[in-house]
Amino acid sequence: MSSRIEILNDGGLRSDGRRQYELRDITIEFSLQGYADASVTFQHGLTQVLVSVLGPHEAKIRSQTAHDRAIINVEVNVAAFSTGERRKRTRGDKRLLELASTIKSTFEPVVQTHLYPRSQIDIFVQVIQQDGGLLPACINGATLALAAAGIPLSDFVCAVTGGVHSASSLLDLNTLEENDVPHVTVAIMPRTERVALVTMETRLRVESFEEIFKLAIDAGKVLYVEMKAALQRRTHTLVMALGSGSKPATQATVFDVDEL
Repeated sequence: MSSRIEILNDGGLRSDGRRQYELRDITIEFSLQGYADASVTFQHGLTQVLVSVLGPHEAKIRSQTAHDRAIINVEVNVAAFSTGERRKRTRGDKRLLELASTIKSTFEPVVQTHLYPRSQIDIFVQVIQQDGGLLPACINGATLALAAAGIPLSDFVCAVTGGVHSASSLLDLNTLEENDVPHVTVAIMPRTERVALVTMETRLRVESFEEIFKLAIDAGKVLYVEMKAALQRRTHTLVMALGSGSKPATQATVFDVDEL
């Protein structure tokens, strides 16, 4: 069946001008939102999410408290203007609940919850704009927000989508590509070289999956370098601010993947 749009032209360019394996630009901005311990605005291409972390703190519902570890609570909200879809999604929306559950299950083995028994860690995700790769953006933003909040992690979690059009593999899909080609989301822990998540909502050939999986792992390592650099720059800014006695300003870090 022929594609409704030109996913990959004869010159090897995609609909947004990128090459097959080219990632979109990343913008990372650390800030403080309300009572949150840390907040990160993570933008990957035109997809933008605001992730805030609160805790660890006493659990709101004592019956759900674990005596030997902290519980992780994830809530996802979508701004009405984030997409061209007319349908308004509420907190009880099935799609948002699935997204929150996936994020929670991804981070439960990574966050060292045993250090905070009988407590709760909240991850709040606000989707500001959507253009493909929503789950990876949420996971990458949550990784940075947790680290910025000082919550111990066994490793970074870096996620990216991959798909296949005809016989050509693609990385970091936008909305048009996600709607038209089979794709998979892969999240890796680059230092320990473990896979934190593999999720797929469409059918994909085994041969294609193996190639995309390897490409996604390599892309995750690229994301790790940039995410780690952003966190180190924020730490350096805080140290300099403490030394001078001034209040650190909100810092935005923009990465052009072409420069890697």
